[in-house]
Amino acid sequence: MRKTLLLIPAYNEGASIGFVVQEARQVLGGIDILVVDDHSSDATATEAALAGAQVLSVPHHLGLGGCVQAGYRLAFERGYDRVVRIDGDGQMDPRDIPALLSTLDTCGCQMVIGSRFVDGGSYDTGFVRGLGIRLFRLVLRPILGKEVLDPTSGFVAVNREALEVFSRSFPLEYPEIEALVVLKRRAFRFQEVKCSFRKRLAGRSSITAVRSFYYMVHVLLGVLVNILKFERHRWR
Repeated sequence: MRKTLLLIPAYNEGASIGFVVQEARQVLGGIDILVVDDHSSDATATEAALAGAQVLSVPHHLGLGGCVQAGYRLAFERGYDRVVRIDGDGQMDPRDIPALLSTLDTCGCQMVIGSRFVDGGSYDTGFVRGLGIRLFRLVLRPILGKEVLDPTSGFVAVNREALEVFSRSFPLEYPEIEALVVLKRRAFRFQEVKCSFRKRLAGRSSITAVRSFYYMVHVLLGVLVNILKFERHRWR
């Protein structure tokens, strides 16, 4: 049996994290669940523990990428074969996780992405985020050699090979897109699977319209850096 971990990075998600953990346990049975609490100022860690999750509380605010890498490193050191990552705000439906894992086990890929847009799916991301997604599709297609419809999705499953890479090196801020380029540098493959996304249960997203523009610029620079690293390594 493959050893599987559900990884949930969370920052100030005290109003929703308990439900997210409980729902995942009801749907997935005895799966191991790890919540990485990013030095929250609310009761995120307490609510996650009360719901039955293991909790890793980091001593300083690391940001999303830092928390995900901390979870990946712990998972790799503990010998997990597969890790599924979801957010702590309730947007991802755990009933889609078996499909991600089944695809991961059978498709020969190192990562499977839960996508909002596969097979004609749609989701209201707002104008600025939607513009960013379309831009990243265009930028990534020639780099990856295939189209990725939902490059900003945080609903992903990785196998042991990708886990080893990400436990050692993972983009620290807004990591989803740069992680795809890291996979490409390793000649790893990914596949998208249609999944259902919901509105967040509580609170507001930290990515405002202004931060969305910063996000696009930051990620494009990160992609450029990764391409330069890839080309330098290839010509050595």
